[in-house]
Amino acid sequence: MTAPLDALDVVTAVRAACVEGDGHDPLDEAADLALRHRGLEGAGLWTEPDGFALVRDGELTLAVAPPARGRGLGGRLARAAEPAGATRAWSHGDAPAAARIAADLGFARTRELWVMRRPTSRALPPLEERAGVEVRGYRDDDAAAVLEVNATAFAHHPEQGGLDAAGLAERMAEPWFDPAGLLLAVDTGTGALLGFHWTKQHDAALGEVYVVAIGPGAQGRGLGRLLTLAGLHHLAGLGVAEVLLYVESDNAPAVHVYAGLGFEHAATDTHVQYTRPDAPGS
Repeated sequence: MTAPLDALDVVTAVRAACVEGDGHDPLDEAADLALRHRGLEGAGLWTEPDGFALVRDGELTLAVAPPARGRGLGGRLARAAEPAGATRAWSHGDAPAAARIAADLGFARTRELWVMRRPTSRALPPLEERAGVEVRGYRDDDAAAVLEVNATAFAHHPEQGGLDAAGLAERMAEPWFDPAGLLLAVDTGTGALLGFHWTKQHDAALGEVYVVAIGPGAQGRGLGRLLTLAGLHHLAGLGVAEVLLYVESDNAPAVHVYAGLGFEHAATDTHVQYTRPDAPGS
């Protein structure tokens, strides 16, 4: 007789089934790191053999293994987790079933995050040089400056702006971290950090424009394009076949820069955030 899976084993099995069937993990990076480093501390988890609902810091993550969908399991798990009082939830892929569950819970569609993609087979513009600006890789003594620029550049961003020293250290401890892939634009006169482009190599075939941040005082100088292009050359040099990025759908300046560098967005490559209309800040 096979022993029943415990709750975390269910999460692992359902995530693997979703990656195989959907092509992506139902847990985003922040939720994955929190689960690996802090377990269920401060979180609530509800499971059935083919699905789970996880609530942490007011955010609901709901996943059902593809073979078990269409039987009401997602709605049942969502209702079980409802007393935890989640105010936000993501649908990774804009799934109609997620929209129905969100509506049943009284959540409204409030935010879209686009995935834009670019094949490295498409020729890149040549690397640019900028007077008074040096683009170089990350060094151990750059952490404080990176956190400061990140905090000011994303002061109003609900996820990225909260990155702290512990979060930075967690990400830098990941197997994919490469100091050479965290590209910094530094003022050659003052040594001040103007902005950075953190690249990420997922595997041999896929790279990512992970974070591009420009300090408020350095904006309007074309440094976003400069750093993005430098990172794309870095990723192409690693031999990946495709580079993706995530961008807010209503961030017109960023979308314009990325489109100008050959990135494209397909309607199906959209992540949707749902929030409770009566939640604080909504």
